Amino acid sequence: METLQLGPTDLKVSRLAYGCMRIARTWDPAKVDAAAIDEGVAMLEAADAAGFTFFDHADIYCRGACEQIYGVALKRHPDWRHRHIVATKCGIRFPGDPQPGSPHRYDFSKAHILASAEASLRRLNRDVIDLYQLHRPDVLMDPAEVAEAFDALHRSGKVRWFGVSNFLPSQVRALQAHWNLPLAVNQVEIHLLRLDPFTDGTLDQCLELNLAPLSWSPVAQGRLADGHDAGPHPLTRSLHAELDAVARTLGISRAEAATAWLLAHPSKIIPIIGSTRPERIRSASEALHVRMDRETWYRLYTTARGAKLP
Repeated sequence: METLQLGPTDLKVSRLAYGCMRIARTWDPAKVDAAAIDEGVAMLEAADAAGFTFFDHADIYCRGACEQIYGVALKRHPDWRHRHIVATKCGIRFPGDPQPGSPHRYDFSKAHILASAEASLRRLNRDVIDLYQLHRPDVLMDPAEVAEAFDALHRSGKVRWFGVSNFLPSQVRALQAHWNLPLAVNQVEIHLLRLDPFTDGTLDQCLELNLAPLSWSPVAQGRLADGHDAGPHPLTRSLHAELDAVARTLGISRAEAATAWLLAHPSKIIPIIGSTRPERIRSASEALHVRMDRETWYRLYTTARGAKLP
């Protein structure tokens, strides 16, 4: 699989990332038994066999069970330790943590960032996190305090590079002003049914700072995938028709056309593929072989906008 250097870092990653959110097939860790672990490991093996070297986690995915499944896989495949770039995220706290009355919230306090990193390292069965991301903006974020946490993790050798997820450009600037290494990524929802990053400054900032944009849900949680019924939504129906026409011309699937559309942007968007089906994990890489021209790209863009360009 094609590789690229991740933003301003020394990390070389596959052009597509594999998202590990669904490898447990549940959000209830009590349901993750030995069979579920084996099934999750098989998904990771399919991604590795398809050429993926970049694996995206978060501490909240099945409350840590997805990281644990990767840790089990790493014991079975110790060579992955030297071939995979592993990312994870922190900062989201569930209701009832740590007290019964505690609300769902975000927490970028130094203590929480450090404790979360240690817990993720144990679950992942790794000595270092290659890329550590703040998951969703904490309204109470103190950039100087976050930078202290980053510095402690970096100096101890426990984290190589840092990034953010779902941040607005202003939030990225506020954090970068206090952190002395360049942030590596901003992971945001980007797809043909969510075009905001193209107009709100997110991708412009990625180009300016050499910040790698990671696209979560690149096929809109399956709404742009093959076989999905657009239902009563006229814009989605129009987009399906245009995607299918492009897919027929290029000899690929609808989902691959939607992924190729993202790959064509000059910011070098890295789509995160989250399928649990080995055949779809393998087929996702077909989008890498597509060179989408400007006319095709804009035809899909204007269809997704639902209006002509000004």
